[in-house]
Amino acid sequence: MALCMWRACGPQCRLSRYLTAGQLRSFHSNGRKFHAASLALGVKIRPLYVLLGTGGGYTGYKQYESYKIQKLEKLGIEVPPQVANNLEVAIYKSVPTRLLSRAWGRLNQVELPTWLRKPVYSLYIWTFGVNMKEAAVEDLHQYRNLSEFFRRKLKPQARPVCDSHSMISPSDGKILHFGRVKNCEVEQVKGVTYSLESFLGPQTWTNNLSVTNTSFQDQLVTQEGNELYHCVIYLAPGDYHCFHSPTDWNVHHRRHFPGSLMSVNPGVARWIKELFCYNERVVLTGNWKHGFFSLTAVGATNVGSIRIYFDRDLQTNSPRYSKGSHNDVSYITNNNQDGIVMRKGDQLGEFNLGSTIVLIFEAPKNFTFNLKAGQKIHFGEAMGSL
Repeated sequence: MALCMWRACGPQCRLSRYLTAGQLRSFHSNGRKFHAASLALGVKIRPLYVLLGTGGGYTGYKQYESYKIQKLEKLGIEVPPQVANNLEVAIYKSVPTRLLSRAWGRLNQVELPTWLRKPVYSLYIWTFGVNMKEAAVEDLHQYRNLSEFFRRKLKPQARPVCDSHSMISPSDGKILHFGRVKNCEVEQVKGVTYSLESFLGPQTWTNNLSVTNTSFQDQLVTQEGNELYHCVIYLAPGDYHCFHSPTDWNVHHRRHFPGSLMSVNPGVARWIKELFCYNERVVLTGNWKHGFFSLTAVGATNVGSIRIYFDRDLQTNSPRYSKGSHNDVSYITNNNQDGIVMRKGDQLGEFNLGSTIVLIFEAPKNFTFNLKAGQKIHFGEAMGSL
């Protein structure tokens, strides 16, 4: 059938633009021979199987490369990051991760029979190392579906909030990277960066727009002598999935970027440059006592649902969206010039599975992080001090 289609197009065939008449006859002749040989041997070409085979082989190859890198790192040998090329990124983005995430979300909301809950949740607990002794409800039969289990609350005493430091971790997770922002670039993991302006979007939330001869980074710094800092926290599937206010601050603005839902685990973050700029995310910006402050919740595969408790209008992972678009909401009104007032440790939002929190904020030059790259951190623990 395919050969008939190629032959029927005659002089208008796309190949005729590049091949001579003799080459075209040879092409069709060889195609008929290949088709006849495959029929004689009883072989049927199935594109799906070819796609699965090549995709599986490529995935296995990448896993083997990752294994070799891990072995070298254990020996203390620093391996430069192998960043994906444009074709690899395009292939990954072509996977319908948004559709799969919506399907996963609906599956998570299906109520499980009482007798099935303990086996299912126990398998998840064993796989991801969940500590149920910290959960406010330890009885697994009380969680009607996977979504409720993912969003489980903790006992009040399980996460004491540090009072001696002005900034605490907003969530449980793993510290991927932290430090000062340099040259308008932020590191998502060591050696792999993304653009600060692409990540936060155009600066329309402050009055510094009249300054045109300074960089985007400098426009965010509102107090003389301050620097811009950042910290990236990765939430694994077994972590506590709610996130809290890391400090006392006022939220003035919300910006929602619809986008891809690629995985944000450290291996992928090391592989795809500007991964956080591709993915769907919710950027909250405002001010704390030292100036500009922002917290961004980055979506990921199977984490299409990002919820902000004080913003009921926010809808993430919608079936239709415009690529490269964003929508803004201001919390400052004529009757409320302070925006949303958050206190350190207040509940802020939640993911439906693990994902990533990115903090970008302004602070004096003597601000120091009490962190190590790769360390495990819990909500309420100190992150930095002056």
